Order: sequence, then C-alpha cells, then structure tokens
Amino acid sequence: MSDRDKDTEILALRHQIAVLERQLGKQKARFTPVDRAFLAALLHRLPPQMVRRLRLLVRPDTILRWHRDLITRRHAARSKPKRAGRPPTVHSIRALVLRLVRENPHWGYRRVHGELLVLGVKVAASTVWEILKDAGIDPAPERASSTWADFLRSQADSLLACDFFETVTLSGARMYVLAVIEHADRRIRILGGAGGEEPRYGPRRRRLPGAVADPG
Repeated sequence: MSDRDKDTEILALRHQIAVLERQLGKQKARFTPVDRAFLAALLHRLPPQMVRRLRLLVRPDTILRWHRDLITRRHAARSKPKRAGRPPTVHSIRALVLRLVRENPHWGYRRVHGELLVLGVKVAASTVWEILKDAGIDPAPERASSTWADFLRSQADSLLACDFFETVTLSGARMYVLAVIEHADRRIRILGGAGGEEPRYGPRRRRLPGAVADPG
C-alpha cells in the first residue's frame, strides 16, 4: 500500500468517526475491555502531543488511563501468589510442637514458643497456637488437670519404687535388703543387704507382689 492509499484510508476513517460522533451526540461510545486493551497497547508509544492531535472517540487522557490500568492488572497477575494465604508450617516443626505439648501438658502455646526459640526454631507464637488448635489440643489450663494414673503412664520409664524388706537365707541367717523396682518392666534391682538385727530407723517391711527378681 502506497502512502497515498494510506492517507486516503486515514481520511475515510476520520470521516466515519465524525459521522459516528454526530449520531451519538452526547452519548458515549462503549468499549469492551478487549477494545480498551488494544487501543492502549497501540497508542501508548506515541508522544502525548501526537495522541492529542488524533481523531478519537475518547479523550487522550482516557487512553493513558486505560494503559495504566492495563499495566496495573498485568503486574497484579504476575505478583499474585500461586497459593492463597501464608505458606504451610514445616512438618518437622509441627511434630516438634506436638511432642513438646504431649510431654509437658502444663505448657501453653507461649511457653512452647519460647522453648522453640531457645532451640533455634524461628516461628510465630500465633503459628504455635494454630498448630495446637488444628490438632484439637485444649489450652493449657483445660488440659493440665490429669489423673494420677495418667501421670504414672507418662512417666513410667523413669519411675522407681523403693522397698526395704526382711528375708531369711538357706542357712537361717536373717538379712535386711534394700531394693528398687522399675515401673516400666517390673524388674527388681538389689542395692544392698545387711545381716543381724533390724535397723532401728529402717522403714516397715513390705512385700512386692507380682515382682520378678533381676537374675543379674
């Protein structure tokens, strides 16, 4: 297409725009979002002075505003996170929080948060609270009341029962023995024994039903 053909086409387009403006009167032409994006991308590279000399159905400032909106939506689409909300907590941190609460039922979420900071685990106190809430764990005052049986079960591996009893050897000698029994496996360990009369300040004698002596 020659320059003369282009000029002819431009004049025809301008005349059609003039006819359309005359028919619309005070009404405004409606542009779809696609039309706005096309015109904004096409005309934003031209200098503002040249855009103001063009014969358009809208004002030049409107074209510039459409272009700003286009850039804003494009930037927002690229900056939008792939997943809504904050990233999930690492599984190891979640497991550590639940373990601390299970082993220390009197600790609240702030105490757990402080212990995590001591261990070098950086996590917000609200995150600890969310972990406990999702796991269905009640606040510390409501879960701190445990029975004696629960305490014994949770501390069975470290509890020892002590007993001081009297026995008679095969030779007929009387001995007084100090022994302990481990709650975890009911194993008895003899700590020492002495013959002769019963010590004046020793505890009362007591049997251990169901206990099995340590063969070693």
